[in-house]
Amino acid sequence: MKKNYTSLYSMLVLVALLVGIFYFMMPQNYDTTEAPLSEFSTKRALVKVKEMSTKPHYVGSENHEVVAQYLVKELQNLGLQTSLQEGFTMTEKGTLVKSKNVLARIKSTSTALSVTEKSKALLLLSHYDSAPHSYSHGASDDASGVATILESVRAFLHTKTQHKNDIIILFSDAEELGLNGAALFVTQHQWAKEVGLVLNFEARGSGGPSYMLMETNEGNAKMVDGFSDGKLSYPVSNSLMYSIYKMLPNDTDLTVFRESGKIQGFNFAFIDDHFDYHTSQDKYEHLDPKTLAHQGTYLFPLLKHFSNTDLTNLNSKNDKVYFSIPFSFVSYPFEWILPMLIIAFGLFLIFIFIGLGKQLLRLDDIIKGFIPLLGSLIIGGGITFLGWRILLAIYPQYNDILHGFTYNGHDYIYGFVCLTLAICFLFYGKTAKKYLEMNQMIAPLFIWLLLNIGIFLKLQGAGFLIIPVISSTFMLGYYVITQKTNSVLNLILALPTLVILAPFIQMFPIGLGLKILVGSSVLTVLSFVLLLPIFGSFTQKKVWATLFFLLAIGLFIRAHQSSGYVYGKAKPNSLVYVLNADSNKANWATYDTNLDEWTKGYLGENPKDAKSLNTNKLYSKYGSEFTFMSNAPLKNIAKPTIEFLKDSVIGSKRYLKIRLSPNRKVNRYDVFSNTKINNLRANGVKSIDLESKISGKISNKILSYYVVDNLPLELEFSISNSDKLDMNFVESSFDLMTNPLFSMAKRRDWMIPTPFVLTDAVIVKGKVKASPILEDNPKPLPKRVYQNNAVDSLKLSTTE
Repeated sequence: MKKNYTSLYSMLVLVALLVGIFYFMMPQNYDTTEAPLSEFSTKRALVKVKEMSTKPHYVGSENHEVVAQYLVKELQNLGLQTSLQEGFTMTEKGTLVKSKNVLARIKSTSTALSVTEKSKALLLLSHYDSAPHSYSHGASDDASGVATILESVRAFLHTKTQHKNDIIILFSDAEELGLNGAALFVTQHQWAKEVGLVLNFEARGSGGPSYMLMETNEGNAKMVDGFSDGKLSYPVSNSLMYSIYKMLPNDTDLTVFRESGKIQGFNFAFIDDHFDYHTSQDKYEHLDPKTLAHQGTYLFPLLKHFSNTDLTNLNSKNDKVYFSIPFSFVSYPFEWILPMLIIAFGLFLIFIFIGLGKQLLRLDDIIKGFIPLLGSLIIGGGITFLGWRILLAIYPQYNDILHGFTYNGHDYIYGFVCLTLAICFLFYGKTAKKYLEMNQMIAPLFIWLLLNIGIFLKLQGAGFLIIPVISSTFMLGYYVITQKTNSVLNLILALPTLVILAPFIQMFPIGLGLKILVGSSVLTVLSFVLLLPIFGSFTQKKVWATLFFLLAIGLFIRAHQSSGYVYGKAKPNSLVYVLNADSNKANWATYDTNLDEWTKGYLGENPKDAKSLNTNKLYSKYGSEFTFMSNAPLKNIAKPTIEFLKDSVIGSKRYLKIRLSPNRKVNRYDVFSNTKINNLRANGVKSIDLESKISGKISNKILSYYVVDNLPLELEFSISNSDKLDMNFVESSFDLMTNPLFSMAKRRDWMIPTPFVLTDAVIVKGKVKASPILEDNPKPLPKRVYQNNAVDSLKLSTTE
C-alpha cells in the first residue's frame, strides 16, 4: 500500500513540475489596466495592434497606405522625425515589388564620445504588410511586432534612458512577398552600414511563447553573451533550434541583413496556434495578449541593454551551447561538450562496474533491458506514425489545412503522448525482481550516450542533451553505492529531463506540423526511460498503462468532437477565374482536394482535372497545384498591353525590352520563359542575389511582380540569337469577390480563403511570341511600338 502511495505521489509531483515548466515559459498575466508610463504596457500595445489590423493591408491594397501613414503618425507622436524609403527591389526568388519602408532614428544621448569611440546603431525591425491572397488582417503577423516596438520605444523615451548607441526603427514593407523592404534598406539606404545589431519581431501563429532565434555570420558566442546579459524574465530558446535553423532555408527580414549586409541579430517569434498563420483568422481577437506581453519582456530590457553595448564587432570564432529554463538562460562553450560526454561515459562505466561487483546489476538483466526499450520505441512510434495516417484517411478535411497543424492539433499531441506512455508502462510492466528497473536503466543510458556521440560529431548545438543523461546516471550511481533508491532525490534528478526534453515533445509538431508526431512519440519514450528509477518502481504498472490509455481515448474523442469547422476554426477553400485570352475560353479552378458546397457551386459535382492549368506553375509555399476546373462564363476582362520597346542583335545576343501595362486594376504578374534568359533587369533593377537562380532548371518562372499603383512591368534581358523567344505571363487581380463583372456568393462563416496560394483572383493567362519575320531577322526597334492588337509585323498571342 505504501508503494502505491509513493507511486501516486511521484506521478503527481512530475505532473505538477511539467505544468509549472510550461506555465512559467511565458507571462501568464498582463496589465488589463494601463501599466505605468515607464513600463511596457500590453494594453497600450494591443490598442495599436487593433488599429493596424482592422482590415487586410497587403502590398498594393488601399489599406496598406493607411497603415503606413498610421505608423508615421505614431512615430511622430513619440517626438521622432520620420522618413519614407521607396524603391524597387528584386529578391533572389524573383520577387519584384516597389516597397515603402517607414523609418525613424533616436540619436545617442552621449555627446562626449569621439568618432572612434562611437558604437554602431541598434536597429529595431518588424514588417507592417500583411499576407496577400487570403485576406489576412496581420494582427499577429506582424502588427504584434510593430506594436511591441512602438510601445517599448515609448517607454524607453519616457524614462529618458541614457544610451550610447543610435537606435534605428525600421518598419519594413513587402516581407510577406520576398523580404523586399529589408532588401531595399540593406542595399540602398545609407543607414544600413551603420547598423551593428538587429532585433526582429515576427510571428508564425497567434499564441504561445515567443522563441529567440539568432542569425549569425560566424560563431554565436558574443551574441549568446549579449542575450544573457540582457537579464530577461522569460527567455525561451536553445541552440538545437539554432543549429537546425542554419541547415534550413531562411525566410525572415533578418536573413537579408545577415547575408547581404553582414549584420547579425535576433529573431523573436511565436509559433503556437499555427493554423491562424497567413489566414483571414489572423485578427485582433485571436492574438493571445500573454504572447504579446512575452514579446514585450524581450524588447524592453534588450533595448536598454544593447543601446549601451558596444555593437562594433559581435562576430566570434567560437560557438556556445545554450538553453533556457524557467526564469533563466544557461550557456557554455562548445569546448565543454566533449569533456561532458567523457564524464558521462566514465560515470556510466564506473557505476556499471560497481553494480556488477556488488551483484546489484546482472548482465543478463542488462541485456534484456534492450527489449522493452526497443519495443516501446518501435510500437509507440509505429502506432503514432500509422495512427496519424489513419486519422488523415478518416478525416480528409485535415488536408485542407496546409500548415499541417489542425485546430484540434494539441489534443492529438497529448493523445499520442498518453498512448505512448501507456505502451511504455506495458513494456516495463514486469516487476518480479526487486530493483529490476535499475538493470533496465543501462540500455537507455547506453543509447543516449551513443546519441550524444552523434551530436558531438554532427549537431553540437544539441550538446545540452547530455545533461539529462548525466542526471539520470546519478540516479543509477546512488543505487549502486547505497544499494537503495531515494524517491525525493530521483524527482530532483528528473528535473533536467523535464525542463530540457519535455518542451520539445510539444514544440516539434507545433512548429513543423503533425506529420512529425512520431518524433514526439519517440522523444516521449526516450524521456520515459531516463526516468526509469521513478517509473520502474511504480507498482500496478498495468493500472497506470490503463489510465494513460483511457486518457488517450478521451483526448481522441475530444479531438473528434472538434474535427469539424466552425467560425474561428474555419475550412480553407479556394477559387479563381482563369481566362485564356487567345482561345477566349474561361475556367473556374481550385487548389482544393475536398470540395465543399461553396466551391461546388462553381465547379459542379463532377469537375474536370485541372492538370492543364499547371503548365506554368504559380509559386506556393507547400507546392500546391490546381486540382479541379470547370467551364466558366466568358467575361469582358481588359487584357494587358504588351509593347516591344527594344529588339536588337549584337553579335550572338539578342537584346529585348518588353513592357506589360495593365488595363485594369491588377495586383500581380507572373512571368515564365522556356527560353534561357540572361542579364534580367525588371523595372530597372537586378536581383540582389549575385548568383541568381532566377531562370533555374527547376522552374521556368523568371519573376513574380506585385503591382503597386498599377505601375507597368518592364523587362530587359538578352537571349541567344539562335533561340526563339517563348515567354508567358499570368496577370492576376485579387478582386474576384468584389469585381462588378461577377456575382459571387459569400462564403459561409465557417469558411476562409486558402492561405499560401493565389486565390479569390481573376487571372488572365497569355503567351508572348514574336512573328517569324522578327525571329529570323531581328532588328532594332527604336521608335516603333508594337502592341497586342498589332497584326502587321508582330504577332502576340495568348494561349495556355
